[in-house]
Amino acid sequence: MPDSALPPLWTPSLRRARADALAARAAELGADGLLLSHLPDVRWATGFTGSNALVLARGGETILFTDGRYTEQAASETGSATGSGVEVRVPGNDLVGALGDAATGGQTLAIQADHLTASVLADLRARHSGTVWMEVSAVLDALVAVKTGAEIARIEAAQRITEAVFDEVCEVIRSARAPGEALTERDLGARIVYGHLRRGCERMAFDPIVASGPNGALPHARPGGRALQRGDLVVIDMGGVVDGYASDMTRTVALGDVGDEARRVYDRVLAAHDAAVDAAVAGMTTDALDGVARAVLADAGLAEAFSHGLGHGVGLQTHEWPRVSYTRSDALPDGCVVTIEPGAYLAGRFGVRIEDMIHVTATAARRLTRTPRALLVL
Repeated sequence: MPDSALPPLWTPSLRRARADALAARAAELGADGLLLSHLPDVRWATGFTGSNALVLARGGETILFTDGRYTEQAASETGSATGSGVEVRVPGNDLVGALGDAATGGQTLAIQADHLTASVLADLRARHSGTVWMEVSAVLDALVAVKTGAEIARIEAAQRITEAVFDEVCEVIRSARAPGEALTERDLGARIVYGHLRRGCERMAFDPIVASGPNGALPHARPGGRALQRGDLVVIDMGGVVDGYASDMTRTVALGDVGDEARRVYDRVLAAHDAAVDAAVAGMTTDALDGVARAVLADAGLAEAFSHGLGHGVGLQTHEWPRVSYTRSDALPDGCVVTIEPGAYLAGRFGVRIEDMIHVTATAARRLTRTPRALLVL
């Protein structure tokens, strides 16, 4: 879907709502304001997509600090020239020093402790010693997790591209049957990247995974020089980015007859996947949702083969909060997008993973992924 066909992301009401949300979050923390340094959160708060910025959100006002490379871009993306409520300051490269009177003494400003280097924190304290710098982690996680309709549209647009690329890759695999012809994991990885960019993605959401045969037992295997072989299961994990928002999908395909055990494992992973999607609802804890899928695999004797969490949030980052895992007990917020991606990995033999994105609401979860989940034999 071209960007022009997407609904507007930024509206006056959304900008006002984001400013109000930042003010409320500061108040919740007992701070006078927030200093945002994590670039995805800067983009969420202002629309700015540049590589160097700080945002001071205080008392309902939002000030973006950036450098001279982005003078026009910052004005355009934040709408500052048309009364968006975002003030843009372009002081040069010294953004900490440029905070100046905006960070005067006596204030308490919450900072993103999990996205700020020790040297920048020391600089803030040395040059703005009268300000109390409150170190907080996960400052905006819960706010960013709840997606607007326009954000969902961008995630779905990226996903439609990923699905088209998957179909193309499957055709490549089908056609690579000439005697002596070798199709490698790396060949497919290159086609995946090209396919996403050619169809309109601005970049990949992550380096694609193509893991064939025994390499499939490595959950984050990199595409290598191994040639695909008849009888392989092939794990393909990929995603692209449209207007800042990511897709993420995994499918495992069979190259001919993969045997009864591989089919049994695939069926159990699919059952775990579907059970988790059916159970997902806002308010459910992440460990409880993980447990739904994990119980299905445990009943099949595959508990030890499922070596990672069930999923993660998706949006401006491919991996966002909430983390859907047995190690976390966070309530799923109404309106979040998360992946459901159970897997089973048998060392030295094969692996299976099936991943969809879902939009979680107060009543149910809606699949954003359309590619069929039944085992595809190529």
